Amino acid sequence: MPHFTTTDGLSLYFDDTGGSGPIVLCLSGLTRNASDFDYVRPHLSNARVIRMDYRGRGQSEWAEDFTTYNLVREAQDALDLLNHLGIDKTAILGTSRGGLIALTLMEVAPNRVTGVCFNDVGPVIETNGLEVILVFIGRKPVWTSRTEAAEALATRLPGFHNVPASRWAEEAEHHFVETESGLNINYDPKLRNAVLAEFDPKAPAGDMWPQFDKLKGLPLAVLRGKNSDILSQETFAEMQARAPMLAAEVKDRAHVPFLDETECLDVLHQWIAQLPAGELA
Repeated sequence: MPHFTTTDGLSLYFDDTGGSGPIVLCLSGLTRNASDFDYVRPHLSNARVIRMDYRGRGQSEWAEDFTTYNLVREAQDALDLLNHLGIDKTAILGTSRGGLIALTLMEVAPNRVTGVCFNDVGPVIETNGLEVILVFIGRKPVWTSRTEAAEALATRLPGFHNVPASRWAEEAEHHFVETESGLNINYDPKLRNAVLAEFDPKAPAGDMWPQFDKLKGLPLAVLRGKNSDILSQETFAEMQARAPMLAAEVKDRAHVPFLDETECLDVLHQWIAQLPAGELA
């Protein structure tokens, strides 16, 4: 399995489809990993798709210092991966946390980004949605098996409809580890401490509009689950008002769409067609 070493010495997992199409770095959700993009990757044969597991998630090494689980360090990890692969510039498909990392890159290394597609995330995170995430993050699941978890996901995730049972089974396999004592999460539980330090749901909400505005002129896209509690309709509309971009709302989805829905694929194919050819260092 391919790994690279970050500038602070951590070993992180990645995979790379290779190819000569536009380079797309896929950055996953907060507690998730490269498997976030398992459903869409077969549809993106027109791009060189690169995925990574953040520090402390999936097949990557956990950090001794949980405070390094922050947007700036994770943006640097993405740059370290690009440098490892000899890539000068890339587009980013960012799911949730991944979109925030894309915005962070516009602050620290804007010349490395050729375009961004935001999956159910924007410059403003809704407090209500963040509070829901904080309920479960870093805590061991109550279910005893992936089968039980899949059944629970199918009935307990508000805003998701018409999702086949097979998809929930895949989600349970992606995000839970079966042990003799039941299920466990496949990321460092101290991620909870890091998120509580980085985002205070009781404090006035900040925003990343200045970073977003730096994206003007690049190929942009935004996807929103129609029932999302993280990306509001107001922020979704404001993003489109501030910069020309492809956009779609995905019916029967909350936070986050799986990316292989018809609405998502239509936008992704158009977005990739706008991207420049891959640039190597």
